[in-house]
Amino acid sequence: MGCMRYLSDAHLRGFERYKYNSIDTSWLSVYVMHPFWNYCVKFVPKWLAPNVLTFVGFLMTVINFILLAYYDWNFDAANDKEVGNTVPAWVWTVAAINILIYYNLDGMDGKQARRTGTSGPLGELFDHGLDSYSAALIPIYIFSLFGTVDLPPIRMFFVIWNVFLNFYLTHVEKYNTGVMFLPWGYDFTMWGVSGMLFVATVFGPEIYRFDIHGFTVANAFEVLLIGSGIVSSHPIIARNIYLSYKNKTGKMRPMWEMLRPFFAFLWLFVITTFWSFFSRNNVINDEPRILWILYGTIFSNIACRLIVAQMSDTRCDGFNVLMWPLVATVGVCCFPYYQLVFETDLTRDVERWIVHGLTIFCTLAHWHYGYGVVSEMCDHFHIRCFKVRQSSSQAGSDLTHQLLQNNNKVKPQKSHSN
Repeated sequence: MGCMRYLSDAHLRGFERYKYNSIDTSWLSVYVMHPFWNYCVKFVPKWLAPNVLTFVGFLMTVINFILLAYYDWNFDAANDKEVGNTVPAWVWTVAAINILIYYNLDGMDGKQARRTGTSGPLGELFDHGLDSYSAALIPIYIFSLFGTVDLPPIRMFFVIWNVFLNFYLTHVEKYNTGVMFLPWGYDFTMWGVSGMLFVATVFGPEIYRFDIHGFTVANAFEVLLIGSGIVSSHPIIARNIYLSYKNKTGKMRPMWEMLRPFFAFLWLFVITTFWSFFSRNNVINDEPRILWILYGTIFSNIACRLIVAQMSDTRCDGFNVLMWPLVATVGVCCFPYYQLVFETDLTRDVERWIVHGLTIFCTLAHWHYGYGVVSEMCDHFHIRCFKVRQSSSQAGSDLTHQLLQNNNKVKPQKSHSN
């Protein structure tokens, strides 16, 4: 990575001391999925690195995004009830299968790490870092089922932010308690999303366009998604943090340090909300898909930096560097006296090009950060991200086996006496 370093010596020392600690109380996960994953992982070759499983699973979510973006870029494929949803039926099938592949590989990668003796902080960071990106991609699939008539972009915006919040709170919880309390909602959400996509395959996506006295399926989706977090996740997270302070089992950070992870998160929420409501050209309706990727990319960067901080037991960032270009962009796009100062108005096309440019810049910057962090950890721990490092005992066993084979091949010659 040249002279640029993303991990300090304190980060690396913290990673050396890191021990994974999690609690999973979801009955679906404990009694159904974990036994299933324990069975399935036996068929995975031991030479296959667990990070390969993680990355392949993530690619499934990317493929889904590309497919639906191709057929429904503006989320308007479902808008005409007479014509019906114009996305081909096979796309919903592929998307549903890909979600299940992502979900199951995400559950098996840790088990593969333990099988291969490669468990460590890199695998967890790699896993959760990619999950933070998927948190932005997965809700976007569902939007194509409803269209912008039943679910306008401004409501999509708050749905995505609800997903961001649920994901982020789990890592804020771990930042303060030192324990990863695996959320109940994750397993049910994955099965729910996949189920909705399969239903769209069998009965057609039009099944999601009916309403009862004006209350649409999209409304039910919003209420269920937001309500489940408020009821089943947020109070439990608050309670776990409170108990860690009461019982002195957590990090025992001062109040402002405990709340510090929220600073960057709230800054991003405020800035993006302001842009969504006060854009001079109502860009949220023109380029919703690009905006979700932009917001999701910056969110993922914030989340990744928090994950690095909580795993290395260091202080998290209070502000994210990618918000500087975001603030500048929002300032330009929402400036009320643009025409008075510049003697020309900010056109719709110009604002759209600005959004595209900022998205490309932030995406490349985030990818550079991710690549840099992974490379620095690999260099520090003398490992490779996508390759299983052979243990010394295994290497010795293989060498002994090879020597025995070689000895068996060399047969002693008999001496012939006259």
